[in-house]
Amino acid sequence: VQLQASGGGLVQAGGSLRLSCTPSGYIFNNYAMGWFRQAPGKEREWVAAISWSGDNPNYDASVQGRFTISVGNYKNTVYLQMDSLKPEDMAVYYCAAATRNGLPISDDSLYSVWGQGTQVTVSS
Repeated sequence: VQLQASGGGLVQAGGSLRLSCTPSGYIFNNYAMGWFRQAPGKEREWVAAISWSGDNPNYDASVQGRFTISVGNYKNTVYLQMDSLKPEDMAVYYCAAATRNGLPISDDSLYSVWGQGTQVTVSS
């Protein structure tokens, strides 16, 4: 099973992009989806997460109020709407499927299936 992420690209500061992530098949015990990002020379960091029911969206403080995570109408796609983009948002963005429990939703140990990444470039 793969996670197919798309929607990255080049945008000017202040602009918007929407990322999409769709599992190619069934993922056992997948109860939530998360987005992470990794900038050059930096560690991967959690961005946002949401349950497949669409409840309980969670955001890192750095994107709160600018990014919106959501589940599509058919419950098979997760979106990350990114508004008011800043140069510091530039990174490779990864979606991931949470299948483990007992840790904060921001902990990448919860996630067992990862997408291939999509590049987001923000010009100043």
